Amino acid sequence: MRIALVEDDLDQAEVVKLHLQDAGHTCRHFDNARDFMRNISKESYDLVVLDWMLPDIGGDEVVKWMRSELDWYVPALFLTIRDSEEDIVHGLNCGADDYMVKPIRPRELLARVEALSRRGATSAPSTKTLEVDDYVFDPGSKSVSYHGKAIDMTHKEFDLAYFMFRNLGRIMSRGYLLETIWGKNSDINTRTVDTHISRIRSKLGLNKEAGWKLGAIYQHGYRLEKWDVDIEDSDSIM
Repeated sequence: MRIALVEDDLDQAEVVKLHLQDAGHTCRHFDNARDFMRNISKESYDLVVLDWMLPDIGGDEVVKWMRSELDWYVPALFLTIRDSEEDIVHGLNCGADDYMVKPIRPRELLARVEALSRRGATSAPSTKTLEVDDYVFDPGSKSVSYHGKAIDMTHKEFDLAYFMFRNLGRIMSRGYLLETIWGKNSDINTRTVDTHISRIRSKLGLNKEAGWKLGAIYQHGYRLEKWDVDIEDSDSIM
């Protein structure tokens, strides 16, 4: 998973990062709420782990902001010293998906992260055939057909198309797509994502006439969704 950690205690943050990275996750640390809020407006994460008592904005307010302002959903896990029943209830009512009281218990932390991962494991690798309307994706052979007719695609085009169809309606940042499709240490330019998006849009016929919209979200990335003719399009289409 790609995880954002919002924690102002640098020693605590380093410990959490090490546990998460040792378990195979990618973790980006923010030591204040405002930097995180600016970043998540442009980047994508599978999970946010955050402290409540941050130096600028309370973690409960951050979660409320995420639920009201972001038009995609990302799970949130509180990791905080506040341990009263009222705090736990309030944190969950603000929109958090789980709540864990410090001190950190590494195995419990990883178990809770894994549980949240299973709830929305849309970014995990899959070998299952995917059928959406008249599209059929076979990840074993990296082949896709439409109305039974095979469509010629490169392996990376297939990987990107398959990933977008598995995440219908979810906004994906360019950085997230690069990390997922090309590898987390990839130094490929983000224009590569734009080029591949353009190709799969053309090859799969993802347009208004076919009832699909693969749109560019300003300063963020892309989202694949069914075209709703009753809602005026507010996103740019490349």
